[in-house]
Amino acid sequence: MNRWTANVVVVLTFSLPLTANLGLSDERVTKSGDSINVPTATEQRRLQLPDPPFRYADSDNDTDNGAAALPQHVRAVAQAFDNTPPENPITDAGATLGRVLFYDKSLSVNGTVSCASCHQQDKAFTDGQPTSPGFDGRRGKRNSMSLINLRYYRPGRMFWDERASSLEDQVLRPIEDPIEMGHQLSVLINQIQQDPIYPPLFDAAFGETTVTKDRIAQALAQFVRSIVSFASPYDEGRAAVASIYDDFPNFTEQQNLGKQMFLTRGGCAICHLAPDEFLHRSPRSGQATLISDTAAQTSASAELLTDLAPDDVIADRQSAFFFVEGPTVNGIDGDPAASDPGVGQVSGLEQDRGAFKVSSLRNIEVTGPYMHDGRFTTIDRVLEHYNWSVRPHPNLDPRLQEAVKGIALPEKEKVALAEFLKTLTDRSVLTDVRFSDPFVRWNPAKAAAAGGFRFCRNDLGRTGHVLS
Repeated sequence: MNRWTANVVVVLTFSLPLTANLGLSDERVTKSGDSINVPTATEQRRLQLPDPPFRYADSDNDTDNGAAALPQHVRAVAQAFDNTPPENPITDAGATLGRVLFYDKSLSVNGTVSCASCHQQDKAFTDGQPTSPGFDGRRGKRNSMSLINLRYYRPGRMFWDERASSLEDQVLRPIEDPIEMGHQLSVLINQIQQDPIYPPLFDAAFGETTVTKDRIAQALAQFVRSIVSFASPYDEGRAAVASIYDDFPNFTEQQNLGKQMFLTRGGCAICHLAPDEFLHRSPRSGQATLISDTAAQTSASAELLTDLAPDDVIADRQSAFFFVEGPTVNGIDGDPAASDPGVGQVSGLEQDRGAFKVSSLRNIEVTGPYMHDGRFTTIDRVLEHYNWSVRPHPNLDPRLQEAVKGIALPEKEKVALAEFLKTLTDRSVLTDVRFSDPFVRWNPAKAAAAGGFRFCRNDLGRTGHVLS
């Protein structure tokens, strides 16, 4: 047993051989006189998991030391936005298994990439590249989306083109994608079944050791849904006031000005803070769409958003998630025939051409580059697009029609808006050990130099040691 110094938590360290298909062994470094015997394996594959497991399951206890309690401005609307299916609630054991699967490179056909390769914790589960390389170095055509708060994307559909109907559907698709991970689920299931790491984890999560496609999907989805982020300076300020429209006491004058621009003249909130109890028009079909199961309004609200002036206020707007409700055309391309069709390629509908899902703005400071193809490298370039460069498009979101003429935020207000967006950064989720790599890699040179200690490193750079 090892006490993990960074977290002061007792950890069980399993010294297990790698699966045979990776061709690595479980030999240890030994020190004999002045010679060092280094094993033939390039690294040793070991898990470092807490006992009892980390807390991932929901908790209503504000003092709970595990799963974070939701602040009031989130808790008030969380249930209405939660896409967790009743048959797959988050459990501690299920999310723990999902965490291991998420970071396991053996889920790719040649053992070179994992889910975490494209979704890195310190980048809010993106990878900092316009498009991501797969198992053989080839790149996909779209940017890696952040996984944070996907639980609260109410429509529940995943990928830029929303081709996956649920998170359970989405998490399996990269495994068999010929560019991303290149594996076959039928082969992978047997591989995982034979891997000594997994039987106790599946048993803890599902009550038996049998590995199935559905259980892999459920565990991965549980882990991803557990990655929530509501501890930013924005959340601190929102918790201190009655309304999002009030000045936040922890904000600078510039940040409060930026928030005002976000909510009013900039027009950002009309898309990025979906009203909780209102009807709105679908950006593509023009049909009234109910976006709240509890909405009482059934008449005049249908025209609400399309008729809303930029400086108008929606008093009941939720202020928690910063998603856009459903895919949209945002005017970065003007010619549908010459650009990525997005949702239109999946639906086959002309009115869906050029539409894409929109990531939450939370942690936007660390999720660049931006847009589906990573074309904008900075937040400032994104703001300049909406300020001056929205292009006409036959399917352009009607909420952006006026932006084609230019929003024309002055420089002071535009800079303030960028500073407000940075207040959505939650640094704690970027280092939370519950979401970190549970695999530790043994460094032979340090082990030998320590004369009997084996030093281990995980992908966040945390180190610990275990007696040989």
